[in-house]
Amino acid sequence: MGRLVPAVTRALDILELFLDGDEALSAPEIVRRLGLPRTTVHELVGTLVARRYLVPVAAEPGRYRLGVRPYQLGSRYAEDLDLAAEGRQVARGVAETCDETVHVAILEDTDVIYVAKVDSTHAVRMVSAAGRRLPAHCTSVGKMLLASLPEPELDARFPDGTELAAMTPNSITDPAVLREALAGVRARGVAVENRESNADVSCVAAPVRDRSGRVVAALSISVPLIRWSEERRAELERLAVEGAAELSERLGHRRAA
Repeated sequence: MGRLVPAVTRALDILELFLDGDEALSAPEIVRRLGLPRTTVHELVGTLVARRYLVPVAAEPGRYRLGVRPYQLGSRYAEDLDLAAEGRQVARGVAETCDETVHVAILEDTDVIYVAKVDSTHAVRMVSAAGRRLPAHCTSVGKMLLASLPEPELDARFPDGTELAAMTPNSITDPAVLREALAGVRARGVAVENRESNADVSCVAAPVRDRSGRVVAALSISVPLIRWSEERRAELERLAVEGAAELSERLGHRRAA
């Protein structure tokens, strides 16, 4: 990488001040926050205004807000995003850290569809494939995604009295029990599957959000029982949360401070 250009760095620093939630800033506020010379700030702000990255606030002379250019760039970036491709990259990094199988999945009706998968290098590991579809209530990714739904939408997908299909003896088959489990997922922010889709595998999952904050996918780590323990579960939950947060950032979501 070549030398960073100070003027470009300072201009970007000004734009990134608006990430803190400010709708408008004045030149003196920018000077104070960044510790830059007043003349430099006025020149940079003037350039950003000329290029439509900032616009003056008509009702508040001397103050500026973001212009249309950042929105156009963000929209163009979003158009090129590919959840599967981004998911594979993030899943690869998580898998390299824990050496377990990592999935990224989306929700379709009452099923999950795996859109990305990276395998463990262990001889004993979960066998699956991208594109596979499973009942959402039997998986950690599915429970994570179902927990993000509004109650009316969840009720429509799982009416009371419906018997849910079982994949193992541990699978949840009662919608009332499922709702109780989902309440726990919402409270903890992570989902755990205890041999509910595969009698020999347990999983943890965390939510993936888009730039609007909506949960659009979930990232999971699957572990055979021979490598599963409560201590291991806590470690994998942390890795799943970190991986899901990284993928969320790639999709435009901004982490809470």
